[in-house]
Amino acid sequence: MKVLKFTLVLISTVILISCGGSSDMHTADEKGFAAIEKEIKNKFGDHSYFTDLTITHNNSIGNIIGVTVTDAPESLKMGQWNLTQGNWMQNSEISLEVPEGSKAADFMFQLNQKINLSTLGILAEKSSKQLETEKNIKNPILSIAYIKFPQNGDQAKTEYIVKLQPENGGATFTFSYKLNGDFINLNY
Repeated sequence: MKVLKFTLVLISTVILISCGGSSDMHTADEKGFAAIEKEIKNKFGDHSYFTDLTITHNNSIGNIIGVTVTDAPESLKMGQWNLTQGNWMQNSEISLEVPEGSKAADFMFQLNQKINLSTLGILAEKSSKQLETEKNIKNPILSIAYIKFPQNGDQAKTEYIVKLQPENGGATFTFSYKLNGDFINLNY
């Protein structure tokens, strides 16, 4: 009986570990993207700075989260990281240059009340519904969603971008939104 219990506990542990980080299959909605933001904050902290943050969906492996991040903007050093199938991996290190007299943090954003993945998730849902209604495309699939932060550091010009495709492939529909969630345009 002890051997059976031990075997069951061991199998359960292996299954839980192999499932790892669940970012792979988070849905492209407010709840799924909020969970992804939580995973990012768990890895890099609540006060990290970003210049790039993307959520790419691959039908074979699920979501791939890509970030360019630092916890010390004044160092002018950032790391590029990907989260794929539950594993964080650093791809490269980046050195930044900023105009003289500028602060590096002015060219970066933080995940907070103003810029967050919950809003991006809401906009992904909204974009999907708009495609279904206006273009009669059933079950559009997320291709990529990201925060487009302006290179000049003007946070007011930040945009949320959502790219969707029909379930069986085809044209990519790109939705752009202002930081407050107002619709800018749709390109395809």
